[in-house]
Amino acid sequence: MIAVVYSGSNHADWRLSDKGRTIASFKTNGINPYFIDEKHIIQILNKNINLIHHAEEIKRIYFFGAGSSSKELQVVVQDAFSSFFKNAKATISHDIEGAAIACCRNTPGIIGICGSGSNAAWYDGRKVKPNNYGLGYILADEGSGNWLGRQLIKSFMNETLPENLRKKFVHKYEADRKTLLEKVYRQKQTALYLSSFSDFFIENDGDEYLKSVIKDGFNRLISTYLLPLHKQYPQAPLHFEGSVAFAFQDYLRETCAEAGLEIAGIIKEPINNLLTYYSNKN
Repeated sequence: MIAVVYSGSNHADWRLSDKGRTIASFKTNGINPYFIDEKHIIQILNKNINLIHHAEEIKRIYFFGAGSSSKELQVVVQDAFSSFFKNAKATISHDIEGAAIACCRNTPGIIGICGSGSNAAWYDGRKVKPNNYGLGYILADEGSGNWLGRQLIKSFMNETLPENLRKKFVHKYEADRKTLLEKVYRQKQTALYLSSFSDFFIENDGDEYLKSVIKDGFNRLISTYLLPLHKQYPQAPLHFEGSVAFAFQDYLRETCAEAGLEIAGIIKEPINNLLTYYSNKN
């Protein structure tokens, strides 16, 4: 039996498969070693009945996760899995590598992630080429769910949010300045809190003010990361993965077209493509 996992900071998608047959499909809390330690990861695993039931049957794990970019962070996940899955060999990789395989399989391409966070990279058909992107929710993540959350909160507190949206915001979140500041600066996993506000953009899709914010984020993502990659690899197809890219794909295609980029494909979640890929390998 194999387990294929694709994790953002908010949640992790799991598929368990045996001889090409899917045994279980489920979600757990996100496994991001940048925010949680080995003990916390094991606690997440111990809360899922599917994992408890099949732990000893699983022989291979293919894990792709946000935050799993460096060897030392990958070891955090590796150690937790080794403790829980006694008979499994685990491969731990960064989420953008999983997105690249899901979108391109063995074909070169440019990959853009835009979900709770954002990132971009060149994929040569086998490996993602290392770069200096993926700076996280404080320094980067342009266009992502947490970036949108930051813009929404700032406009609310700076009183630049249009009145109709301000009323909806207050009604939905029962928000005030003191509460918002405490949650942003004092609670753990701020990135998850910020990205939760992407729901507000989805619920009010079509609003011109929010559309301008979304397109501004996409423009920043494109100009900072994708255009330099396109300049290096002008013939490479451009693929996107992520909940924000998928939810606002019309705006994304529009913004890319304005920048002279054509999108080959957009997928919301790579987990099913990854499952097919690794099922065929085992």
